[in-house]
Amino acid sequence: MLTTLRKNRRPRDLLLIFQLLSIVLLFFFYRSEADFDAAVAYRAIGLIVIIYISNFILGKISSGDNYIFLIVSMLLTIGIITAFRIKPNYGTLQMVWAIAGILIFYGSYFFIKYFPKLDKFGSLYVLITVVLTLSTLIFGTTLHGARNWLQITKSISVQPSELSKVLIMFILASFYGNYEKYKKLKYSSLIIMAIVYFFIFCLFIQKDLGTAVLFLAMLLAIQFVYEKDRKMIGLNLLLIAIGGLFGYLLFNHVQVRVQIWKDPWAEAYGNGRQIVQSLFAIAEGGFFGNGIGMGYPDLIPLSYSDFIFPLICEEMGTAMGIAIIMLYMILVYRGIKIALDQEYIFYRILALCVSVLLACQAFINIGGVIKLIPMTGLTLPFISYGGSSMISSFICLGILQVASEDLSFKYEEGESNEA
Repeated sequence: MLTTLRKNRRPRDLLLIFQLLSIVLLFFFYRSEADFDAAVAYRAIGLIVIIYISNFILGKISSGDNYIFLIVSMLLTIGIITAFRIKPNYGTLQMVWAIAGILIFYGSYFFIKYFPKLDKFGSLYVLITVVLTLSTLIFGTTLHGARNWLQITKSISVQPSELSKVLIMFILASFYGNYEKYKKLKYSSLIIMAIVYFFIFCLFIQKDLGTAVLFLAMLLAIQFVYEKDRKMIGLNLLLIAIGGLFGYLLFNHVQVRVQIWKDPWAEAYGNGRQIVQSLFAIAEGGFFGNGIGMGYPDLIPLSYSDFIFPLICEEMGTAMGIAIIMLYMILVYRGIKIALDQEYIFYRILALCVSVLLACQAFINIGGVIKLIPMTGLTLPFISYGGSSMISSFICLGILQVASEDLSFKYEEGESNEA
């Protein structure tokens, strides 16, 4: 018993050491800075304690995979360190969002685990997503070229599409989790596709093409696994091709991004500056980096958000960049493993959706900043600065945590929601 406790505690202790060393590095960097407040150090230590206690509590209350929270804690720490390095105010706000995210994680964990028959509310999920989407279309404001923000106050804005990503998972899980019932309805597969494509069309109008890609990825993945009418997969691929072509022809900023992807050096001081500075930053950092505080985040537009990965590589090296990619790979691997091990199809589909979402979002962000694919404006989960992304990512983590457990207590004997 003692050996087991020590074994389970070791990853938490290693994470604690990493976080403490990070705080020391930040202190040395900011020790002569006028804008550094000593209270920042206390807040950072408080967050470390909260993360450590959260990992401890999770091991007590959850019988599922307790390593996914540890992986996310590492990603979260790297993101907060980088936000602090860019500007202490960003780091402080990111810590607030991180604490809120952890609370949301536990709230979503208990709600999804104990609320009965979540697979029976498909229509409600669709209705809420419609309200969120239409509210953005009607009252939304444009930021960074996309009309996907709701301005709450002068300093606070939210991105409803982040919550819509979660609701799309529940819509797909509710439909395919009750596929035997819905297939009796004529054209049921076309109806669910039409619902998802309605939201994708709204995202096209808002020019939020990155989120539209995530919706398509989740739909295609679930169709590939669970859709019995294989023609629907072909139809979906055809619509994706047509939508991609129309998106390129209709939106000037898409054409600009493709041209930048093909040859950013032609516009090195114009539209291509962002990707050029990103590539310079990654190259400048080398394998081990220049050290925290030795980079130039002001040269990279949105270095605190969409382009945080190049700054990490510049200051912490491509070794840290590779480590981040491996952390995402391990997280996605464990998510797929959770989906394969889950007995009940509704939670299996949710776990698969979360895995696809995290994999695609990380790939699209990192692929965009290293010029592997055109940029789309998606954030890096758990690392990029931003509240809406942080909250939705922690909800996804709560879903994954629940799906990693034995949920037989939620279903009466003989109930048919099994994979």
